[in-house]
Amino acid sequence: MLKNVDHITYACTAGSIERWAWFHIEVEGGTLINRIDDVRPDDVDSSMKIWCIDFGGFGVALIEGIDRAKPSQVTTFVERHGDHSVQHVAFDTDDLASFQAHLKSMGGTPRGETLVRHDGFGVLKQMFARGYAAGDAAEACFPEYVQRPRLDSSESDVAITFAEETGKGFYDQIEDAVAAGDDAPFFDFDRMPGDWQVPEPQPLELLSAH
Repeated sequence: MLKNVDHITYACTAGSIERWAWFHIEVEGGTLINRIDDVRPDDVDSSMKIWCIDFGGFGVALIEGIDRAKPSQVTTFVERHGDHSVQHVAFDTDDLASFQAHLKSMGGTPRGETLVRHDGFGVLKQMFARGYAAGDAAEACFPEYVQRPRLDSSESDVAITFAEETGKGFYDQIEDAVAAGDDAPFFDFDRMPGDWQVPEPQPLELLSAH
């Protein structure tokens, strides 16, 4: 299942990505590890910036829209949710393929195909889901699920790196969804049993012992 948060992606209003980079680097103590000022330089319609900041155990990605012939999907998202709003959270898994199979069996639907990248440490697998709520894909908050390589054998040491193709991947998938009018939500709760009961909370010390 899920292990931890891999990274959080914040959408920034036009002209504010530098300010938020300063905040995450100088105030919170992160390290800028990748900066792409245009993920789609040949796209006459729109693009975005993506700057990636490492905190050791997780990362922060800042995105900012680049409007050309039409507004960027990031611009659309910020207009709906505000500056520095969370577009998606990426969760690390032990085995992405197994988790995907489980997710689909429970009623979940990915946005598109699983993406596979090489980011310097090995193969990175990632899956973007549809929005949590039905509606315009450009305005939706959604989850991402990944399986990343480790720097060493420690289960707690997560290698946070980003590649240019990562930005292109989810941008393309959202663009395709908008063009297709795909406004379906991520999860079908019809599969939730009608008699499901909330389990009793487990003491933290028992969870730690597992």
